[in-house]
Amino acid sequence: MNVGNPQEAFALAAIPCDGVGLARSEFIIANHIQAHPLALLHYDQLKDEAVKDQVARLTSQYPYKPDFFVDKLAQGIGTIAAAFYPNPVIVRMSDFKSNEYANLLGGRQFEPHEENPMIGWRGASRYYDPTYREAFGLECQAFRRVREEMGLTNVIPMIPFCRTPDEGRKVIAEMAKHGLVRGENGLQVYVMCEVPSNVILADEFSEVFDGFSIGSNDLTQLTLGLDRDSALVAHLFDERNEAIRKMVKLVIEKAKRNKRKIGICGQAPSDYPDFARFLVEMGIDSISLNPDSIVKTRLVIAEAEKQN
Repeated sequence: MNVGNPQEAFALAAIPCDGVGLARSEFIIANHIQAHPLALLHYDQLKDEAVKDQVARLTSQYPYKPDFFVDKLAQGIGTIAAAFYPNPVIVRMSDFKSNEYANLLGGRQFEPHEENPMIGWRGASRYYDPTYREAFGLECQAFRRVREEMGLTNVIPMIPFCRTPDEGRKVIAEMAKHGLVRGENGLQVYVMCEVPSNVILADEFSEVFDGFSIGSNDLTQLTLGLDRDSALVAHLFDERNEAIRKMVKLVIEKAKRNKRKIGICGQAPSDYPDFARFLVEMGIDSISLNPDSIVKTRLVIAEAEKQN
């Protein structure tokens, strides 16, 4: 199941499923934290007094402002992980684009202006960057607290928008600095498969990560070379396009060859039963769906599995 809101987690866990294929940390950050992590780390340097006052009120019970970020993120992730325990809960680390980060409290002071943030400074490229790595460290602290202090070792962190295997290694190294060491205490680290390079270099990515999760929205727009936010080309956006099917088939084959788990958390199987059937035929390990699609798509999958 794809889960966003921790407050809905225990209710959603009553729907028959085998865990969480995508929990978005951005939902927790935007709704429960609201402040940019660098605004908390550098509170004394905030230039906008109104923003500074808002941050002060938001974090009034925290003498050290970054603790607020770690606490709230750990609580949100921990709630989802507890609701579905002991089933796996794959939590995507932050994947805001720079314009979205700028909209968080204090964000405008720390974010660049990008002409095309959709393919700019997002996901993995932030995590090891000298100007953002300390903020990523707060995320790592939250994940470590969930896994080690709360004992919810069913949480699997997932790295979004990782363009190269070398970038993946840099992120794994940053995580290790904060006590999230791949292989220790059963820790697995997955990567989103949403950039064509993830498919083309899947053998190399398999050396860095323990599993893949196909993000069919971004993989579609980057394979077809279109901006899914543009109404002018929206009619061309279709995850069932033959080019996308070939990309999905190829990465599933490569993941299987390297004995790596592979699932999908994109929109396509929730919207199109025929695409879910195609994924089953290709031998995908897991399909993560929106809650309202789970039951009907499970029936489609069961029928497809019979035929296979």
